[in-house]
Amino acid sequence: MRSCEEGEPARTCEYYFTVEWYFVLTKACYNCPFNKTDCYRPHCISADGFPRAVVVVNRMLPGPAIQVCENDEIVVTVDNKLNMAEGTTIHWHGIHQKGTPYNDGVEMLTQCPIPAHTQFQYRFIADTPGTHFWHSHAGLQRSDGYFGALIVRQTPSADVHFDRYDYDLYEHSILITDWLTEVSVNRFTHHHHDDGDNKPKSMLINGMGAYQEFFDHTTNQTVFTPKAEFKVSKGYRYRFRVISNGVLNCPILFSIDNHTLEVIASDGAPFEPYTVDSIVVYAGERFDFILTANETEANYWLRLQGLADCGPQFSMSKQTAILRYDGAPDGEDPQGETDYFSNAREGKQLNPLNTRETADMVPIAKMNASFPDDDVSGTPDKKFFIGMDFHKIDNRYFHDSKYYPVYAIERKKHLYTPQFNKITMKLPPSPPISQLDDLSEDLICNEDTVTKNCTEEHCECVHILQVKLNDLVEIIVVDEGVTFNANHPIHLHGHAYRVVGMDRVSSYAFIHRDHRKKNNKDFYTNPASASAGEVMLGKG
Repeated sequence: MRSCEEGEPARTCEYYFTVEWYFVLTKACYNCPFNKTDCYRPHCISADGFPRAVVVVNRMLPGPAIQVCENDEIVVTVDNKLNMAEGTTIHWHGIHQKGTPYNDGVEMLTQCPIPAHTQFQYRFIADTPGTHFWHSHAGLQRSDGYFGALIVRQTPSADVHFDRYDYDLYEHSILITDWLTEVSVNRFTHHHHDDGDNKPKSMLINGMGAYQEFFDHTTNQTVFTPKAEFKVSKGYRYRFRVISNGVLNCPILFSIDNHTLEVIASDGAPFEPYTVDSIVVYAGERFDFILTANETEANYWLRLQGLADCGPQFSMSKQTAILRYDGAPDGEDPQGETDYFSNAREGKQLNPLNTRETADMVPIAKMNASFPDDDVSGTPDKKFFIGMDFHKIDNRYFHDSKYYPVYAIERKKHLYTPQFNKITMKLPPSPPISQLDDLSEDLICNEDTVTKNCTEEHCECVHILQVKLNDLVEIIVVDEGVTFNANHPIHLHGHAYRVVGMDRVSSYAFIHRDHRKKNNKDFYTNPASASAGEVMLGKG
């Protein structure tokens, strides 16, 4: 990793990614985990020790980190060595791709999938600074290990927090993910077509963790695959970057024993520093924080505790890593229990799950951005209300209305259909960003044009909301919460947006009124868990 110097010309950074199916603890691992040094051999993926197939890049989990300076050119050649007929793409999560939208990596939206045994080259400018990550945007590949860090650093004068820390190290990126104990297509197919469990039982930190037990007959002891480690020296301040590749409804409570987290950025955007004891990280989110290494030179647990579907009512997923001070006993675990409930952390929490604001429960929307607000004044050119929920309806893929309708089978085998405005998004037969004219009009719809009664019949189409260049767009997203008291991160490709309103309400209460008071349109819903968020997309 190079430092980003003032006046230095931008560089072209080239990478070669070979994508393939692989396996945990292959022959490359020799005697891992009984000989821990074997676990760090090239091509050895130890994960959490559970034997399963994985999709990886360059036989690494996570894949190679891309760490560049702002305005560098990134060039990635992807060589698809997956099974026959299995296409792939890569989305550069957090990069806006202004001027290069065809590099955004969404299959059948911005590009056709890269066919098996062919190559494709992505080429774009890293003009969106901050902590991001890359991941497959095809099928279930991301949940099987196909992801990695993407860090775009700035020069000291451009980094508003540069003077707050002493080190921003390559190895201090922390990729966390919920993790299934079998190939994702098995788990999802079982869940969608029968009554299979879709709750992850494990987690990984930088592709590592302890879950599967191994018995060492030499020592008569139980051993595990190694945990991730992060090293610091006493007296220095370190910038850490946490990235969630979360896949399922599994928010993760993140904390480090005996240390507070001075949080300075979210999703690549800096804000005024805010010190907390823990952070709840949702799927796709990134947080930067400064850790001051001012404790006794010892080893400390970095803890993950799963919430929602990974919480105490379900799988109780957890994981730990080690914060190791220079001078602390090498190879020795920190003190303290690491069971699920021990991984909780008292004190001030940022971004809590389904909790109203208190002195110790602080929503991320309360953070103050480091840069001035965008100009989102005036009457929006377009306004969209988007109601999102899971609906009990005969989806033809999972509940054939003739043979096994949803109301005719036992409740534990009901599959509820996730939808926006009761419409299921159908991928188009060709990418509209480059081949819009190839799409017949009867494939496209939205809430205003759909002809069915979507409360009684499954509605499916290429769901398009039309805007014009330079429109000011207002979006009111309503998580109706009828079926599940879940949380749903919303990620908008190619744009940043300004959150201008957010709240959670009780039963039979209105949950939105235009914050500018220029009209009196209310949006009503009745579930107790309903919540709403309002965002504005600026011009340009």
